[in-house]
Amino acid sequence: MVDDWRTDRIGSALRGENPAVVRHLSAGFAVIGDVQFLPGYSVLLADDPRVERLSDLPKGKRLTFLSEMEQLGEAVERACARMDPAFRRVNLEILGNTDGFLHAHVWPRFDWEPSELVRMPVWLYPRDRWTDARYALGPQHDALREAIGNELDRLRSA
Repeated sequence: MVDDWRTDRIGSALRGENPAVVRHLSAGFAVIGDVQFLPGYSVLLADDPRVERLSDLPKGKRLTFLSEMEQLGEAVERACARMDPAFRRVNLEILGNTDGFLHAHVWPRFDWEPSELVRMPVWLYPRDRWTDARYALGPQHDALREAIGNELDRLRSA
């Protein structure tokens, strides 16, 4: 097992060793984010570590990836809305500036966020939100992870 699955997120998911995996979908892995300062933050990882950008995928798999990004977004939306009445919306992003593999971010947004940040990109949050242990993914997020997985299952079976 990889000592730190974060160094090989896709490989560890393919081997069944990535603890953040919520579901293996057709074009990738739905995972709950490492940090949860916005509870429900999730990521869709392409299931091939050699794929760096959306345009690297054949057209059919590209459309599947985008469809699954939307499904994960809706699953996060449904789960977060049920668990927190202050839920506002989700933001979907494919950036790829830091990690060299295709992935899509699904950020839930809430009315309780600081007024100077609630309407801004999540990347403007202070650095401590990304590194403070109190926001790290842990057992306290199991119910949220399960809710997102259940919503994904419902959406995929409909």
